[in-house]
Order: sequence, then structure tokens, then C-alpha cells
Amino acid sequence: MPIVYLFICCDHYCNIANKLNRNKAPDSHHLYPLQTTSSALKGAIQLGIGYTVGNLSSKPERDVLMQDFYVVESIFFPSEGSNLTPAHHFPDFRFKTYAPVAFRYFRELFGIRPDDYLYSLCNEPLIELSNPGASGSVFYLTKDDEFIIKTVMHKEAEFLQKLLPGYYMNLNQNPRTLLPKFFGLYCVQSGGKNIRMVVMNNVLPRVVRMHLKYDLKGSTYKRRASKKEREKAKPTFKDLDFMQDVPEGLMLDTDTYSALVKTLQRDCLVLESFKIMDYSLLLGVHNIDQAEKEQQMEGSQGSSDEKRPLAQKALYTTAMESIQGASACGEDIDTDDTMGGIPAVNGKGERLLLYIGIIDILQSYRLIKKLEHTWKALVHDGDTVSVHRPSFYADRFFRFMSTTVFRKSSSLKSSPSKRGRGGLAAAKYSGPGTKYILHYQP
Repeated sequence: MPIVYLFICCDHYCNIANKLNRNKAPDSHHLYPLQTTSSALKGAIQLGIGYTVGNLSSKPERDVLMQDFYVVESIFFPSEGSNLTPAHHFPDFRFKTYAPVAFRYFRELFGIRPDDYLYSLCNEPLIELSNPGASGSVFYLTKDDEFIIKTVMHKEAEFLQKLLPGYYMNLNQNPRTLLPKFFGLYCVQSGGKNIRMVVMNNVLPRVVRMHLKYDLKGSTYKRRASKKEREKAKPTFKDLDFMQDVPEGLMLDTDTYSALVKTLQRDCLVLESFKIMDYSLLLGVHNIDQAEKEQQMEGSQGSSDEKRPLAQKALYTTAMESIQGASACGEDIDTDDTMGGIPAVNGKGERLLLYIGIIDILQSYRLIKKLEHTWKALVHDGDTVSVHRPSFYADRFFRFMSTTVFRKSSSLKSSPSKRGRGGLAAAKYSGPGTKYILHYQP
């Protein structure tokens, strides 16, 4: 059955590739490590993932062995096709899959079935996103909003490979984490060039409007969004912007705050143990009260999410489950409607849903970073720059998040959960179409 599905998928990818390749004009506003058009690259990614995941699903499951973390499988995709691969209208390319058995285990651990993974990544053309950071990476989003594909440098891909055994052990011990969820590491080779990419969870769902978005490091040196960034339709703000915009912080009920702080503390210890630094907390803020006013003004009915398949919605509940787990979410609300957001309020008493995740963890504290910090520290206060030794970075990051960004408020009354846990009790749900009531006493 999996093999049949594979060939159906490949045929479908070729149809997509045909349509994409009709316009081969390169995108002038992006620089790709691979000298090819954006459409050809996206088509190659889909063909490669479709083949490798489909082929692996036909093999029996087994325990992950240490050598599995270092396996690299390679398959050549000539444009005319072969006895293993379909014909396509892109330049010839070779597709590499890193640690396929290990990543299959990770996907299963996160509850992602092979057919869901293939459907999300390969059923529709990928959507290219503008780069929210300064890394120079190219980002692709699946049309159903589930996964992000990010291009990475050779050193980052190499570091992730070395990280995998420890990542495996940490997930087994601590499945509740805000660290990135890695689902696959791949490489497309064509014309003597390589482009490496990692498939990750999408922290910020497009179908939920993010009224504010922040990239937070706990640093103040040059941590304000540039004028160019502010002019964007959906800018990403930084630490100094947050301190100015939300001086009171984001208030959570006691149970949620405790769970979040515990998760952040554990994740920081993990990152420090791997000598990782320069990571950020990506924070998306959906303002419920503002959204209701916007909906009334627009006179719109229903939600844009109504067209999403229910099976795919289940993968969305990441923010709340990342800190408390699915069993702790209680039975008071429908997590499909909150899309996994964490209930909170701001200083004005406005009801919010927060979407959070730790990003950019593929930076190890090597010589170049040590030199960068030394140079910056000579000119500026060493404690304020973002590049720092891992232990100091983790401590500063945790303190900033647990005291400046997120704050515990006894004014937020949690409704008791039927499971005796905090969960989503800060939001009260009474049935389809009802609003979420965050009890706040200013």
C-alpha cells in the first residue's frame, strides 16, 4: 500500500512541477545557494521528500540505533526519469536524506503519520515566505500551515546531525518542550551547488491573525526593529520594542505561568549543555478583543479555518501542549478553536492568545562567536550583547522571559479543571461559537 501511494504522489508532484516550470523566470529578490529558479527548487524538494518518505514507509519499523543518526541516503533524479524516479521538467538533481530512520521516529513521537506528512508537504505547491530574520535563509510554508522548510548553511546542517543523539535522548525524557520540532533534514544537489534544508513545526499559524510578533533574546544591544522592518505589513519586533510596547508584560494565570517557566528553564539547561546560544523566543500575539472588533467592522461570518481538514487541525495544538501536554489541557475548551494558543492578558486587560517557540538553535559557541562577543564587549557593555557564552546567555534569556515577558498574576482566576490540572482553565468555553472569557481583575 505505501509503495502504491508513493507512485501516486510522484505522479502528482510531476503535475505540480509541470505547472511551476512553465514560468522559469528566477526570483530576483532572493539569493539562493542553488543556482536555479524558485519553482524548480520547490519542485525538487517535493519530489525528493515524496520519494524518500514513501520508500521508508514501506519498510518495517524498528528501534533507533546509534548508527542511524549518521546515515545519509542519496537518490538521483534525472529529468528523463529512471526505473526508481519519475520524469520531471526540472534540471537533474540529487536528493539526500539525513538520518531517515531517526527522523521517522521523531515524526512518530510528535504524532505525525507518514501520509499526513506527505500530504502536507507534497499535495500543494509550497509557499515562499519573506525572511523574518537576518540569517539569509529562505523559508517555505506548506499550504495547510503545518510545516516550515528552512534552508540552512552547511555548518548548521552539520551541527544538527551532531545534535541528533542528544536531541533524541532529550525528547524521550522531556516531550514537553518549546525547542524546535525537527521532522527532516535534506539536501538538494544540482549544478555543483548544494542547498540544505530542515523541516520544522510552524509556530505561528497563518489562519490566526498575529497582531504583534516579536523575536526576543533577552539582549538590549541593537535589539530594536529597524525602520525598514517596521514598514512591513507584518513586522517582527525585538526586545526593546517589547519593553516599550508591553511594559507590564504578559500576564498568565498561576498554573500556566508555572508550567511555562518550568519548560523554559529545562529547555535553557538543554541548550546550555549543547553549548548552543544566540537562539530566540518567537512570540506571536493574537488579541481576542481586537479581533472581535475587526470582525464586527468587516461584518465577516465564521473563520477562515473552517476549510481546514479536522485531521490536520490536531497537529496545531503545539503552544499549550508544549508546556503542559495534551492530557493537561482539560475539557473546558475546544483546542481546535484556540489553535493551541496560551491564554493571557496585557496591562489593558485585553484577552490574548500567545503562540511561542524557541528558534534558531543551530548556533554553537565556536571561535567565531567568541571573537564576535569579545569585539562587541570592548565597545559595548558585554552583558547586553546578544552573542555570549552559552551559560550566561541561557541565564539571561531565562530571566528576561520569566520576569519581563511573562508574569504571574493572581488576578487571573483559573477555573478548576476536571482533571485537577491548570491546563487551559484560564479560558472558559461553553460550546461552539462562544467566546473565551479570561477572568481579569485590574
